[in-house]
Amino acid sequence: MRVYVPLTLPGLAEAHKTGELGTGPFVAYAVTPALREWHLSEDIEELEYAALSRAALASLRLLAADPDAVRRRVVVAVDVADGAASVDPDRGLDPSALGEVTVTVTVPLAKAAAVHVDAEDAGRDVAAAADAVEAADGGDDDAQFVVDGADDHELLWYATQEIPNLVGLA
Repeated sequence: MRVYVPLTLPGLAEAHKTGELGTGPFVAYAVTPALREWHLSEDIEELEYAALSRAALASLRLLAADPDAVRRRVVVAVDVADGAASVDPDRGLDPSALGEVTVTVTVPLAKAAAVHVDAEDAGRDVAAAADAVEAADGGDDDAQFVVDGADDHELLWYATQEIPNLVGLA
C-alpha cells in the first residue's frame, strides 16, 4: 500500500538523520474507501494524487505548529505492507480525515519511493496558508481561500537520493 507521510523540512532532516520516517503509530494518507467515495473516481493516479493532496494539507498543519520551519510543504511517498496501515472506523467518513490512515510499524526512510516538496517560490503562499489553516478549519471562508492558495503550487517530485540537498546536508 502506498502511503503519503506529511512532514516539514526539519522533520525530513530528522528522518534523514535517524533513517526512519516514523516508528508507528503515526498518521499518513492513502487511497481509502472513504477517499474513493469522496473523489468519485476509479483512476488510481487521480486517487493517489488526492491522497498526496490530503498529506500536503496535513504538512501545512505541521508548519502552522512549527513557526521556525521553512515554509515548504513536504510529503514522503512510501510503500508499506497492506496490514501496516489502517483506517480508524470512527473517523473514516469524517471529511477532515479523508484518506487518513494510521501506520503501525517502523518505516525506514530507505523504503521511500519519492519526496514531494514545494518550490521556493511557493514560500509566501504556503506561509500565509499555514497562518490561516486553523481559522479555515473553524469554517472561516476567507481563511479557506488563503489555504486553497497553497494548492496553486504543485509539489515538486524529488528522488530519495536528493534528500541531503533538500535538508541542506549535501
